[in-house]
Amino acid sequence: MATEFSVREIPFSRSGAWFGLSPVVGLARYAQDVHVVSHRNGMHAVLSLVPSRPTEIIADPAVLTWRSGESRIQAVFSSPTTLRLSGSGLGMRVAAAERTLTPFTGTYFFAEPSGGAVFTSYETGHRFRVTVLSGQSKHVGAEDLGTADRAVVLGAEPWELVIEELTTAKEPFSGGTGFAGEVSAARAEFGRFVDAVAPSGASAAELACYVLWSATVAPAGFVGRPAVLMSKHWMNKVWSWDHCFNALALAPGAPELAWHQFQVVFDHQDAQGALPDSITHSEVLRNFVKPPIHGWTLSRLRSLLPGGLPDPELAYRQLSAWTSFWLDHRRAPGRRLPYYEHGNDSGWDNSTVFREERLVESADLAAFMVLQMKELAVLAAELGDDIPWRERADEMLAAMLEELWDGSRFVSRAVVSGELRSTASLLDLMPVVLGEHLPREVFDRLCAGVAEHLTSIGPATELPSSAYYEADGYWRGPVWAPATVLIEDGLRRGGAVELADQVSARFRATCEKSGFAENFDALTGQGLRDRAYTWTASAYLLLSGGDTAAAAGTPAPTS
Repeated sequence: MATEFSVREIPFSRSGAWFGLSPVVGLARYAQDVHVVSHRNGMHAVLSLVPSRPTEIIADPAVLTWRSGESRIQAVFSSPTTLRLSGSGLGMRVAAAERTLTPFTGTYFFAEPSGGAVFTSYETGHRFRVTVLSGQSKHVGAEDLGTADRAVVLGAEPWELVIEELTTAKEPFSGGTGFAGEVSAARAEFGRFVDAVAPSGASAAELACYVLWSATVAPAGFVGRPAVLMSKHWMNKVWSWDHCFNALALAPGAPELAWHQFQVVFDHQDAQGALPDSITHSEVLRNFVKPPIHGWTLSRLRSLLPGGLPDPELAYRQLSAWTSFWLDHRRAPGRRLPYYEHGNDSGWDNSTVFREERLVESADLAAFMVLQMKELAVLAAELGDDIPWRERADEMLAAMLEELWDGSRFVSRAVVSGELRSTASLLDLMPVVLGEHLPREVFDRLCAGVAEHLTSIGPATELPSSAYYEADGYWRGPVWAPATVLIEDGLRRGGAVELADQVSARFRATCEKSGFAENFDALTGQGLRDRAYTWTASAYLLLSGGDTAAAAGTPAPTS
């Protein structure tokens, strides 16, 4: 039986589509009914799909079903721009999602002379054409403005219709292979993706694959490649560290798509080498950056991608420029260590590391730079470049240990005041990602710190005993996928295998119980914020693929 899920948790969509079906119609806003929700130009509920009487709604990767007794309405994507619906015993109202319209905004509805009904969406810049293929129907409010209701209404007799996303014109719908054939085709396509990407034996792997597959969009606007959005809820962008985890999860089974994920952000690298904060269909944001985990990512992609990196020379140029940005533009005069300008730059937006001052030299940033320059050294050797990246990496590591290690823990330095501060944030322990490159005493201390943060759910981003801990405090408590993956990798490479196994097992168990939320309550495991987040699904697949299952008992001391 196919995996079933709630559309309140995960939108019903398919690979390549820029819209989906969901009652989630905005930032943490839930409607009573399922809507056609577009992710062009933001997130916009375009059409409401309202059955003629109350129903139960269930979904699997191929079909969304409204049911009431023996009566059914089913929906299937027959292509990324085409949604087909079939009803028997239930009518449906397909209506403009909002009732107000100015001359310049909202949804305009008109009947085509050829028989279709078109809803033009100002906010998305696209049209949604509804064509009734069979059954009784009527149009309500065609060409009306203002507060008029605008809808296509189907009766309870058997009916079929198709909703097509289009720009200005398209030939009338031709009928395809029939509804049952469309369902079989959708199920087969998703099945091939699962077969390629899912690790064997992982209990929630199929659902994790669906989160990734259904959040993938076709090239459009500023997104120049097939791209996995972070979600088809409101976190409908590609942020420039999130994409790394999706690339890694896809690498063994879908290498071309994986390489697109790595490159989609580098397509917007600027003249100074900086990456944007995020990209989506209609915007590229540059007010912040994100942490330089891309060297760490490339080193893992090298082994995960069949045949290695597709274009090492391109990767070297991109990574060199990104590294030079931090070295040339994010180091204070006379300083050896780079700094973040805000918590957002670190990806840990409101971490307590940034509570008192925003411009901070932190050990996690230095650690990522060390790994990045070590990867550049590998690439330089392959390509015959003589830039001394390995020596620069060693210098950065030495500076990090000399300036930010106080003998028992890492601290951060405020750039403006020069004050050194220690916190109860997991961010101060992230240099564990250096693994085998750290002195043994430092690594062991970091392992002990990770064990202290490790709850039954995973690594809490703020110690639960901290005065600043918040159950739903974003980076002040909840467990997050990227920190978990980075920590697990560093622990494993450093030889703390038992602790790495426990980190992995606890996080995977949380996903299997609570789904693939943006983050999780560190004490209860409740999924928080956006409930269909792709980097969480990718983290689950990565950790499952490592075959590192271990009993989730009390962390053992590490030597």
